[in-house]
Amino acid sequence: MSEKELGQKLDRCLADSVVKLGAGLGLGIVFSVVFFKRRTWPIAFATGAGLGMSYSNCQNDLRSPYILHRSVPKEQ
Repeated sequence: MSEKELGQKLDRCLADSVVKLGAGLGLGIVFSVVFFKRRTWPIAFATGAGLGMSYSNCQNDLRSPYILHRSVPKEQ
């Protein structure tokens, strides 16, 4: 794998992690305030779920050697 491809994959992983962690934290805060009387476990649970999803996506992205994209539709 070339350095450019690895850099792009790591950039995607970092961006995905930031988005999923932020969404998990936000949802955890909302659920904590609205439904669970300001307890902290929904925040920790949702943040952990976001982190787990981003970790899984990064693993799958880094393990795939390459993805072929077709720009021309397949003719029949």
